[in-house]
Parts: sequence; C-alpha cells; structure tokens
Amino acid sequence: MPEPVVATVPFRAGQEGYASYRIPAVVATASGTLLAFCEGRVTSAQDWGRIDIVLKRSTDGGRSWGPLQVAAANGTDLAGNPAPVVLDTGRVLLVHVRSAATASEHLILRGEVPEADGRRVWVQHSDDEGLTWSAPREITAQVKEAGWRWYATTPGHGIQLTGGRVVVPGNHTLPPTGTDTGAEPQYNSGHCLLSDDRGETWYLGYLEQNTDGYINANETTAAELPDGRVYFNTRNDSRSPGNRADAHSTDGGRTLERPFRPQAGLDGPVCEGSLLQLRDPDVLLFSGPALSAARALMTVRASDDDGTTWHPVHTVDGLPAAYSDLVRVDARTVGLLYETGDFSAYERIVFRRVPVSRLT
Repeated sequence: MPEPVVATVPFRAGQEGYASYRIPAVVATASGTLLAFCEGRVTSAQDWGRIDIVLKRSTDGGRSWGPLQVAAANGTDLAGNPAPVVLDTGRVLLVHVRSAATASEHLILRGEVPEADGRRVWVQHSDDEGLTWSAPREITAQVKEAGWRWYATTPGHGIQLTGGRVVVPGNHTLPPTGTDTGAEPQYNSGHCLLSDDRGETWYLGYLEQNTDGYINANETTAAELPDGRVYFNTRNDSRSPGNRADAHSTDGGRTLERPFRPQAGLDGPVCEGSLLQLRDPDVLLFSGPALSAARALMTVRASDDDGTTWHPVHTVDGLPAAYSDLVRVDARTVGLLYETGDFSAYERIVFRRVPVSRLT
C-alpha cells in the first residue's frame, strides 16, 4: 500500500512574530534535510514593508519541522522572494531581492522610487544545510540592467544543471515607451540569472522583453529535462489563450529556442506555479491552482512530453490556494509546499508528502 498523503503546517499567519507568510520555496539538501523558506511579513500581508526571509528545517521528510529561523533580514526594510538552490558541493545558495520598506510595487512600476531604494539582488549561502548563513553579497550590477523597474527572483527554487550551471529565473518590468505609467502588464518581462562558478559570479541569460501585450512573462519556474534542455514556464497576464506560457532553451538558459508561447493546457488563474522534473520515472510536474476564475483548487499536473501537453494527476482539495513549490523528498515521495486556507489562500503554508505513485 502506498503511503497516504501527509500534511503539516510549518507557517501559519499571525504566529511566531509575523502577521503573514507568503511566497514559499523548498529544497532538499544532500542529506535529505528539507528547507522550507517563505517571506515573513511583520505587520501585514502587503508585498512591501518590513519583510524577512524565514526558514524551517525538517529532518524527517516534512513530517515535522524545527523552530523558525531568519535566513535573511534587511533591518526594518524588505528581504524577499527567496530562490534557494542546492549545489553539487552541498552548499545551499539563497538568491533574493531587497528594497526599502516604503517601495511598493505600484511606486516602482511608475518609476517613483530611487534606484537605491528599489529592488536589488543579493545572494548568501549556507554550508551546514541551513543552520547558519553567510553575510549577504549584492549582485545587482551583474544581473539587473539600467532602466529596469520592478525585479523579482523566481518565486520558488532555482536549479543547478547537470553540467554545473546555476539557473535562477527572474522577472522585471521595462519603463514605458509612450505616455503610459509603466504599470501596464505589457511591460512585464522575463530573464534568468546564470552562474558557472557555483554562485561566485553571475550574469544574465535570456531576455524576454516583448511589449506587444500578447505574452507578458512574469513569475517563472524552470526545470532541466532529461535531454539537457531547460524548460521555463511563466505566469502570464495577457490577451493570449490561458494564463501560462512556456519556452525551451538548448544552451542552459542563455537563449530561448523560441519566445514564450501560450500554454493553454495549464488552466488556472493568474498566479505563480512550480516545476519539478522527476527522474526514474521521467515525468515533468507542475503545481498551481487549477480554477481559472480564482486562486483555488491546488493541483499537480504531469507532462510526459517535456511540457507540450499536461494532465492532472493529484488535486489536493477544493480550498483557496495560491503560490507553491515542489521538491523531491526521496525515491518514493514528492513534497508540495503551498499557500492555502479555509477562507483565504493566505492563512497558512502547508507541506504535503505525496507518493510518487500517485503522480505517475
């Protein structure tokens, strides 16, 4: 008999010193320890203000969690959008963004925030599986072009490719070309951060910057396919069919084979989603809410053809649900870390152990 789905709640709004927890990300270390990250929002659920990146560790596959830790803080300002990557050396990278507490997305999109207070990119690392973290190091000049306004990493985990390259998807907005404010979806654009020396230095990979409004690349997730290509899947708020778009790269994220195109096979609301490429068996998984009219109905879907077509394999429940991240826990188990609640998608962040047999 396969193991039943086991759910735990590592983060619950209003507890342990934070009014709200958002933007989950999860990775498994070399020894199998799970690191569950999210934003701990101190005073409210808003996307700006005093925000820390918080962490809980599990040494039993997500059945229980240790005490809350602060992995990255920016004083009374913002540290957010955690993008953890586990390297082949065992080191865990934590790429993330920082900004002033007063720098709301709306003001940034309108170009009303000084660059010094806007979204800037930092990295730190842990060599003891998340117990302690290095001092943060800024990499903004390497991965953010002049004139970009909004900037975010992932959300969710980044990846290290078989050849060693680190890939962290990102998104940004362009300044308006006419009399628009810059807050229109058409200025949403995509890119990825690349490192060929395990996070010491960084550079930009592909740029997706089409302002015709057909595809508006936004929060993006990535997976390495069995043939070595990188598959990118992005949140899309546009006039194209559906609310997802995808693309492939044959050169490790430096360029895209083709620009992002609609992926109408992943029905759902405008929302972040997560990818995980399973090996043995070779199946590509996607997690995200599946109700097109609202953020609800958290569902895992699978693709047997490298993201061309998708089919549902596991629906969690019919409750509100929003952001999520996937992780391989062990040979028999996949973990799903996701936002959910009884009356709102942002009441708690839940971790579910799902048997691989239910997903393939």
